[in-house]
Amino acid sequence: MTILFYGIPNCDTVKKARVWLDGRGIAYVFHDYKKVGADAGKLKSWCAAKGWETILNRAGTTFRKLPDAAKVDLDEAKAIALMLEQPGMIKRPVLEYPGGLLVGFKLPEWEAAFGA
Repeated sequence: MTILFYGIPNCDTVKKARVWLDGRGIAYVFHDYKKVGADAGKLKSWCAAKGWETILNRAGTTFRKLPDAAKVDLDEAKAIALMLEQPGMIKRPVLEYPGGLLVGFKLPEWEAAFGA
């Protein structure tokens, strides 16, 4: 079972999720989208699966520092363009696993996906 883990290594939420996976012996491949970047196809598929509002991290510093003009009239296309330009705006972590997609580290969802 291949699990792809997308995030930024110094993010506290990513760290917690990695500790949780490591503690259960769940192997994964880590994709640092600050270093490697984001893929437009992935972003489109994640937005189709979970909605762009879930994938875009509006709470993060990167988004909050945007000029107001960049934040108005947001739609999926504009959100994806912003996330491609600045991957720090992607909610983290994003975990692709056989049979599903997890966005953010919400323990009940992760336990349901991998067993408590």
